[in-house]
Amino acid sequence: MAALNSQFADLPLHLSQRVERLAAGWVAEGSSRRFWDGDESLWTSSGEANWLGWLGTAADSARLRGLAEGVRGRYSHALLLGMGGSSLCPEVLRLCFGVQDGFPDFAILDSTDPGQIADCEAAIDLESTLFLSASKSGSTLETALLTQHFLDILAEAVGPARAASQFVAITDPGSALESKARELGFGRVFHGLPSIGGRYSALSHFGMVPAAVMGLDVGRLLLGAQAMRTACGPGAPPEENPGVRLGLVLGAAALAGRDKLTFVMSPGVSWLAAWIEQLVAESTGKSGKGIVPVEGETLGEPASYAFDRVFVSVALDSDIDQAADQTLGALAKLGHPVVRIGIRQLEDLGQEFFRWEIATAVAGVVLGINPFDQPDVESAKVAARALTSTYEAEGSLPAAEPFLDDSGIQLFADPDHAGRLLRSSAGGGVASVLRAHIGSAGEGDYIALLAYLNRNPAAKAALGRIRDAIRLASGVATCVGFGPRFLHSTGQLHKGGGDNGVFLQIGCDPGREIPVAGRGLNFGVVEAAQALGDFSVLTGLGRRALRIHVAALQDDALARVEEAFAEVVQ
Repeated sequence: MAALNSQFADLPLHLSQRVERLAAGWVAEGSSRRFWDGDESLWTSSGEANWLGWLGTAADSARLRGLAEGVRGRYSHALLLGMGGSSLCPEVLRLCFGVQDGFPDFAILDSTDPGQIADCEAAIDLESTLFLSASKSGSTLETALLTQHFLDILAEAVGPARAASQFVAITDPGSALESKARELGFGRVFHGLPSIGGRYSALSHFGMVPAAVMGLDVGRLLLGAQAMRTACGPGAPPEENPGVRLGLVLGAAALAGRDKLTFVMSPGVSWLAAWIEQLVAESTGKSGKGIVPVEGETLGEPASYAFDRVFVSVALDSDIDQAADQTLGALAKLGHPVVRIGIRQLEDLGQEFFRWEIATAVAGVVLGINPFDQPDVESAKVAARALTSTYEAEGSLPAAEPFLDDSGIQLFADPDHAGRLLRSSAGGGVASVLRAHIGSAGEGDYIALLAYLNRNPAAKAALGRIRDAIRLASGVATCVGFGPRFLHSTGQLHKGGGDNGVFLQIGCDPGREIPVAGRGLNFGVVEAAQALGDFSVLTGLGRRALRIHVAALQDDALARVEEAFAEVVQ
């Protein structure tokens, strides 16, 4: 059995006492046994028992070894088409482990942005690429559109039969994707378990099929997960159970007002935070409650933080950032809760997938919510579908009137919020309105940048600088999400969690057109409909949301937004 990764918590006394009371109750009520037995009364008695398949083994190791041998030396590239739980674990594995000798260079496409699709096409050798189409339901819009897009362009080059043979489907039994795969003759079909939700599927075929295609040691990843599974088993008391202990800390902290789960990652495993972000945000953001993951935020001076944070350091034992570690020590001395998780080596990442799945489900117990549903994710999908239908029927999306248009920078908000912003900004320009919008964030709030853009390095860097400016100006926690990717993760938290988010959506002109197969629209229209649908749901819920559309291509648009924020912090 693999040795366990480490976990230590440095908690202020009042929070430590809360955790100990919860731990005592956990033991007195036999909660560990009830958890593993699927007693849904631990949560809300609303079907949670149907979603605990991840507690067992859910990957066919023999088939995965066969897949790996079939891929070795055959393909130059592999491209996964998926969203949320179907894409984030493979992304973590690819970014952490890199490209293995003899195996394809693995990439993930989880966007409808036409620029990102075009960049992805340009980066692969189409005829030497293995495509993985991953969707639990088999009907995920983005996955379906991207799958058909690449099937069509590959078929033009090599013919329909060979094109289909270069596709692998990962989906639940009986789904529309499986039917399509069988009908067209996909090379392979791997089934998910219906009792495993997408964000809990890392150790199932949704995570391990891509791992095998990458040439990773799937057996080692699963062995590590088994070690953590044993440590988190029904017989382990809370003080010795890593997953339960972490979940009790996160739940207790959130109830005490420390709901900003702030990650401090060592470089070699920094990408794991994005996977945890989805798991925690989509699981806990409902019923007006939620834990807000803060991923990728620059670590600041200890005195700059409000007392709404819990800090979690995840570091490779061989890759500890000494400066960050000293800052964490200073934060703990100031009374901030600090949890340190040490990963022995990259091959032990499987442990972390299981640790955080347990911890998130346990936090759901503490918060009194169902951590396995996502009731508000569908609302944005419904709105986007209605808008694309409107476009196909009328040839355009519904027009909206900006409340401010300054040389091509257009600002949109619901009438009440727009009025407040104009009054607060004394009728000033874009920077004044942005200052007023950011200024609406108060104690305990967070600010989220929601970018419907090509998620390329330049955009990430620009949004990072904007994020730093916002934090400097507001002093509150900040988050960044790229759409439509975040709709399958933090989108649930934005809509179903507490009303403590201030949202800033950013979009620009698409710059190119890539038609959607069999539909009277293009991917730019799909992305615009998803952005408008998301924004309409946020404003319909009364959230503080502002939309910026810049009538320019992406690089120029981001430069103009940066200029505006530079004025905000002057």
